[in-house]
Amino acid sequence: MEERIISLLKRRREGQTLRSLMRQLRLNLEERKNLEKSLRTLEGRGVVRKIKKRYFLPEKSHIVRGKFESSLRGYGFVRPEDESLEDIFIPGRHSGAALEGDLVEVLYKEKGRDGKPEGRVIKIAKREKERLIGLYGERYSRPFFLPFDSPRPEEIPLPSKGAFSPLPGMIVEVDRESLNLVDVLGRPDDPGVDLQTIFRRYNLATSFSPDAEEEAKDLSSFISPQDRQYRQDYRTWKTVTIDGENAQDFDDAVSVRELASGNFLLGVHIADVSHYVKPGSSLDRDALERGTSIYFPDLTLPMLPEKLSTNVCSLRPKEERLTFSILLEIDREGQVVKAEFHPSLIQTEERMTYTSVYKIFEGDEEERRRFSHLVLDLSLMREVARLLRNRREQEGSLNFDLLEPELVYREGKLESVAFFEQNEAHHLIEEFMVAANEAVASYLSQKYIPFIYRVHPRPEISDLEKLREILAHFGLLLPKPDKLESRDLQRVLKMVEGRVEEKFVKFQVLRSLRLAVYSEENDGHYGLAKKAYTHFTSPIRRYPDLVVQRILKKALKREKVKIPSLAAIASHSSLEERKAEEAERELLEWRIFRFLKRKLGEELEGTIVDISKAGLVVELNDYFVDGILSYADLGGDYFYKKSKKTVVGRRTGIKYELGDRLKVVLASCDPLLRRMSFVLSSEEDKKS
Repeated sequence: MEERIISLLKRRREGQTLRSLMRQLRLNLEERKNLEKSLRTLEGRGVVRKIKKRYFLPEKSHIVRGKFESSLRGYGFVRPEDESLEDIFIPGRHSGAALEGDLVEVLYKEKGRDGKPEGRVIKIAKREKERLIGLYGERYSRPFFLPFDSPRPEEIPLPSKGAFSPLPGMIVEVDRESLNLVDVLGRPDDPGVDLQTIFRRYNLATSFSPDAEEEAKDLSSFISPQDRQYRQDYRTWKTVTIDGENAQDFDDAVSVRELASGNFLLGVHIADVSHYVKPGSSLDRDALERGTSIYFPDLTLPMLPEKLSTNVCSLRPKEERLTFSILLEIDREGQVVKAEFHPSLIQTEERMTYTSVYKIFEGDEEERRRFSHLVLDLSLMREVARLLRNRREQEGSLNFDLLEPELVYREGKLESVAFFEQNEAHHLIEEFMVAANEAVASYLSQKYIPFIYRVHPRPEISDLEKLREILAHFGLLLPKPDKLESRDLQRVLKMVEGRVEEKFVKFQVLRSLRLAVYSEENDGHYGLAKKAYTHFTSPIRRYPDLVVQRILKKALKREKVKIPSLAAIASHSSLEERKAEEAERELLEWRIFRFLKRKLGEELEGTIVDISKAGLVVELNDYFVDGILSYADLGGDYFYKKSKKTVVGRRTGIKYELGDRLKVVLASCDPLLRRMSFVLSSEEDKKS
């Protein structure tokens, strides 16, 4: 009834009378009471307004569809299907029964309390999951369930335990419709339970279809004479892969030569996955469904079966492989003056690691002796990468080089959380891949051939205004938001290099940017300052790259390019990429929180990264996760928000601002919900 009422009011913004609604709903007088009751309920929820005898949807309100995303902090967001619209903030009390991933309809205002779109869920159009993961509990011997995917921590009564014997605190799986127990995964700290929870919560595919496995089994790394036809032979070139120590899926290899003109010839050789994975095959369907490979600390869920991802397609050292080569002639200014694309054949000289290459760059004698046959080539690569990076920065491209957490295990037990920082070898590969991706995008777009772009829209004006205010506090001045370009942000990032607030400022700049996505339309790439950009260089682990590789092959043969559902593939790939990132981050944070639980009562250093209604959001500097420092624990004063970046004690005048560094004591820690709280350290307490 309520959904039908909203639908009718949506059609006529001037409002409708009770009589009009009854007529359109074909209700008799006896059913009038039900209609009036529904209207009162909608009024109470703020969905409908009554003025005199007419019912309206609130002014300046709109209804859209989108994916619901929940937050552990008690609220959610809806990402509209219309990608031109901003995400819509959903307070927990207005999320209804919506859970993570559901397709919902939202009634929203363009400007809520913080000047951003804010709304309420009015309809669940399609459930994302038929099964839910959460905590099992009992109250007065009656079972209940606390789902992880709801922004509201509400206990849901269960009809019974069924055939299971779960204990309170265990993670269980429940049928969403009947609320019957389906499975018991175990206690949160039991070995493997965290991974199984992530798999099921995000509906991650952990095995391939039998048909895909059968197709993979039939493929061989043997290269026949027919396969060698029409390919450029680069086997005599000094070509290397450069990856992490634990990598197994080698998508790309690189080579550099100095030309007689003084220019450089950069070769970026990409695994020819499209030769093996044909459109419409079972392998292709499985790859499309996954969209991307997912990397956990101790496990990888590959987009393609291991036979392909780590063997047949992977550019393994000293083995012949089918590739697709991009040859870029680069001048001494870092400008690409010529680009060629060829199906090719290569044989890599070595499987290098970032650590090893960086040691060579730093003059490590042992490493330079070990790879003496490659030192000159690597030096040339270093020179070319620096030229490309300088050119990119001059154009306004953003370089963040953010520290990332890395889990350190000993004998299967998490021993510490370390910093992972990119070095010059990482930058080298990044520059080569960016140059190759841009070259492919330029070639296809200039020929008006449809393909999948990697787009990064301009940030919202309101987000840039907030960033401008925050950075001004550190003496970092930006132009007005409507005139602010990526090169202005790059200038700020350069200015804070080596300063105490570097990490905080980089985080704030990153937070102001919108997400990069895949699209069949070209909106440019703001972060890289590119007019056209794509993903081409990782077809083993990203489905859009495989699609673009197929398109480029056809374009070079001058065949008609027709990829059905390009927009749908782009949209699906964006969603799967986001899901993969969230799953990777959740498992990493879960394990960090579990590690931190051992440090209850210890003093830790943190930085204020946000100001919320509940208190100061403090990120621990050494652990990359944040928690709440409640206002009640700030010395017994009443704190009010003076600005978006400052709270002040009314009695004491003590001020806390974004970016302030604090010493705090870990007071509570819930690894499962990834929540923790702090109190001020005795040293900070004395200051206050």
